[in-house]
Amino acid sequence: MAPILIRLAWHSSGTYDAATGTGGSNGAGMRFKTEAADPENAGLEVARAFLEPVKRKFPSISYSDLWILAAYVGLEHTGGPVVEFRPGRVDYLDESYWANMSYGRLPAAEKYCCPHLDDSNAAASLDASTGTVKGWEGLCTHVRNEVFYRMGFNDQEIVALLCGGHVYGRCHPNFSGYAGPWVEHPTRFSNEYAADMIEDDWTLVSHGDTWLDAQGAAELRPAPGKRQFVNKVPGRIDDEPNQMMLLSDMVLAWDPTFRRYLEAYAADEAKLKDDFGKAFKKLTELGCGFQK
Repeated sequence: MAPILIRLAWHSSGTYDAATGTGGSNGAGMRFKTEAADPENAGLEVARAFLEPVKRKFPSISYSDLWILAAYVGLEHTGGPVVEFRPGRVDYLDESYWANMSYGRLPAAEKYCCPHLDDSNAAASLDASTGTVKGWEGLCTHVRNEVFYRMGFNDQEIVALLCGGHVYGRCHPNFSGYAGPWVEHPTRFSNEYAADMIEDDWTLVSHGDTWLDAQGAAELRPAPGKRQFVNKVPGRIDDEPNQMMLLSDMVLAWDPTFRRYLEAYAADEAKLKDDFGKAFKKLTELGCGFQK
């Protein structure tokens, strides 16, 4: 359960907006239907339901504290950073908080990229000279400016959060439309995400790439209309585990500033563990009003 508990904490925190002071983990707004219905939160009802018995046993802890504490426990249990927990988050009483909120604050995997309408030819959306997806610069701006800068993170923290967070769990076609795990061992902390992104060969695929089935990688075919990268090459059979990367992951390798930090974390797991722990604590305390 650690991966989905970490995702619950991330998504409940990742709505923070520094300019308005709205959003963040304080409030546990995902208990209400509007925030829960954000497409980026699909599947997180599993994590929330899992924690209900704990809440019933310890009713004095707020939902918003419980969700963050559960993620910290999950990180520590899986060999990740030990993050000092700070309580004091207060739950919203109703959905009135949403009047100052909106969808679109969480990262979208393909935003601003070249529209993809043909599931039979994902490669058509690639720039033949660079191997990057057409329009990736807009997606990079979305990740950097619209999401993480909005919360107050710098480029190093952005890369640390993605490298540490996406080592956990997998994507599910029935929830996000994307399919498969980022790494071979998605239930333990490592720098595998960063290392594999740099070292492996990545192929852009869509739902129509049925060649994956013959190579034992049918689980990596995304839902219709979605694109992702996979560590498979047509016609090349290998014994590598099935792995994927979202387009929004790959911008870390394509953007020169992001890539510098990506390479540092690929070479130094201890540094990633330390930096991710600090960045994740910052993320989960944004908007909580804690005194520094």
